[in-house]
Amino acid sequence: MALNLTEAAKLSTDTLAKGVLETFTQVSPILDRIPLMNIDGNAYAYNEEATLPGVAFRGVNESYTESTGTFNQKSERLVILGGDADVDRFIQQTRSNVNDQRAEQTTLKVKAISYKYQETFFNGDSTVDTKSFDGLKKRLTGKQVIDAATNGMPILGDSNADIHRFFDKLDELLGAVPGINPTNGAIYASAAIIRKIGSAMRHISYDTTLQQDIVGKRAMQWNGIPLLEAGQTTDGKEILDNNETQGTNSTTTSIYAVKFGSSEGDQGVTGLTNGGVQVEDLGQLQEKPAYRTRIEFYCGLGVFSGKAAARLKGVING
Repeated sequence: MALNLTEAAKLSTDTLAKGVLETFTQVSPILDRIPLMNIDGNAYAYNEEATLPGVAFRGVNESYTESTGTFNQKSERLVILGGDADVDRFIQQTRSNVNDQRAEQTTLKVKAISYKYQETFFNGDSTVDTKSFDGLKKRLTGKQVIDAATNGMPILGDSNADIHRFFDKLDELLGAVPGINPTNGAIYASAAIIRKIGSAMRHISYDTTLQQDIVGKRAMQWNGIPLLEAGQTTDGKEILDNNETQGTNSTTTSIYAVKFGSSEGDQGVTGLTNGGVQVEDLGQLQEKPAYRTRIEFYCGLGVFSGKAAARLKGVING
């Protein structure tokens, strides 16, 4: 059974682990909802549909031409994401009168892991970091990558006509992900782009009321699909920054539509893990007078359909 970290936090009976899981779900707009399929071993092999078998009408006493569908065999491996949080005994003893210093450092470590996962979810490239996994930007190809316009498309532009052209493209993005709906999907963009989309909605009198999504968070929605911030890197940069080149414009960005799934059969984007997020209180270290907490996440990403996600590129924050 695949659980997201929100549900795992509810079920956890370990106080330390429960706190860590809750922090993950509070911080990350991806880890709060992506189902995590627990697998055996360190990799998961599966078949991706390639071509359908042939069918035809036939006449009486005629026969069919036999044909079968084909599949591409694929494999996703798990990677190790995590870190240690050390707090000197002196700091823990003398500065915990207001905030538990170990708890504070653990929270910061969880945030850093969340940001790293989010960044990799979109921009990961295993040829750049061989210890990581490939993100959606590298995986999505063909019709799943939609050009907004030759040299980029503004969201507001100069008139309501420009706004409607942008929303037509946003509809095209959702149309490229069959089966996406308010219970299994999300639209991801930078914070600045989402603010601009909100402004565009107000210009055409579209309802911008924040509504509760499937995990209980409030967000603007387009056709019922929540618009979520993709977040920042650990050094504070936007993950989906305005640094992509579209034609002659080198200051565009991308918007992603993602359909999540709990298993291979859902034909969506599914997180892979072996054991989920693991939290260990290693206590006081022998080599130095400090307490250590270790957090590790054996994780991977399965995109079980060529149409499980799509990217709209060439969007201008204007």
